[in-house]
Amino acid sequence: MANHKSSLKSIRQTERKTKVNQARRTRMRTYIRKMEEAITSGQKEYAQKAFREMEPLIMKEVRHNLLHINTAARKLSRTAARIKALAS
Repeated sequence: MANHKSSLKSIRQTERKTKVNQARRTRMRTYIRKMEEAITSGQKEYAQKAFREMEPLIMKEVRHNLLHINTAARKLSRTAARIKALAS
């Protein structure tokens, strides 16, 4: 266990930030799962709606350093292509 005040504070900060990051990651994965379900079920309108909700959320997570910008761009690009390929 840490003995210095600064070390104890650092531990508290890390625990708090970990909880926040876990919540953000969970929310992001939920939106991704909703969109994946819409794509696999073939509902193009619902998939487009889910994509419009998911896109700003993913970019927000990039700003919070949960995802790398290139990873987010790759996910969004591949998802948009899958939605576009769905039959109307």
